[in-house]
Amino acid sequence: MERPGAGGINSNECENVSKKEKMSEEFEANTMDPLVDLPFATIDIKDDCGITDVPQINLKRSKENEQIKSDQIKKKKKKQKDYQPNYFLSIPITKKEITGGIKILQDAITQQDQRLAKAMVGDGSFHITLLVMQLLNEDEVNIGIDALLELKPFIEEILRGKHLTLPFQGIGTFGNQVGFVKLAEGDHINPLLEIAEIAKRTFQEKGIPAGDSRGFKPHLTFMKLSKAPWLRKNGVKKIDPELYEKYISHRFGEEMLYRIDLCSMLKKKQSNGYYHCESSIVVGWQGDD
Repeated sequence: MERPGAGGINSNECENVSKKEKMSEEFEANTMDPLVDLPFATIDIKDDCGITDVPQINLKRSKENEQIKSDQIKKKKKKQKDYQPNYFLSIPITKKEITGGIKILQDAITQQDQRLAKAMVGDGSFHITLLVMQLLNEDEVNIGIDALLELKPFIEEILRGKHLTLPFQGIGTFGNQVGFVKLAEGDHINPLLEIAEIAKRTFQEKGIPAGDSRGFKPHLTFMKLSKAPWLRKNGVKKIDPELYEKYISHRFGEEMLYRIDLCSMLKKKQSNGYYHCESSIVVGWQGDD
């Protein structure tokens, strides 16, 4: 059988298709309805028969476009691989009511499984991560500091001279690998999301790679299994929800947004357990209550 040319089909093949269509009308009537909901149900029958009306020159152009698209995907993957955040914007959480409550939670968990002690976050490190970024040298760190300083008036405009109070309640996890205290729902969420978005935009406009694919989900981490990789070898592959079930709806307290820090993930922490801080801005109304 000769191969049909572009824009045509072998006559014997067409006859066979015609006979099959007549012989299978009843079969098709019973089977096509369920296929309507499937993704391929709208494909033209010409595609199934190998018929094409597209000139060869367009096929060539299509292959070139596919190659370009493939190259773009490879570049994007390489860019994602090269992007390794090493700095972040931190909202420090220092309220004694909150940090003390988390310490009680951590002790309750380690009393049930002593191995998890090494997975706990130190009480001097509690924070909300507002934005992650990559700063590869001192020049880029200085650009990051400038971006943070430029961010202050935008945040003040969002706050409009008011406090932004952040209430913490309940426990959540990321894939049972990271345990965190939840930020409670309320009117404070939208302003915080606005601040996170304007921070991302401000840093990116300075040419700084910033943000991640997951987007901004405010949370207060108190433990993560990755801090102690040997736990997996010892059979601890996830955080058991039973370990914190008594605190699932616990109110940990409220923190007022008063400072945002540009911190290093890799440099040595301060003596109080908090991250190395390159620069800070004070935000919100600082008067007496």
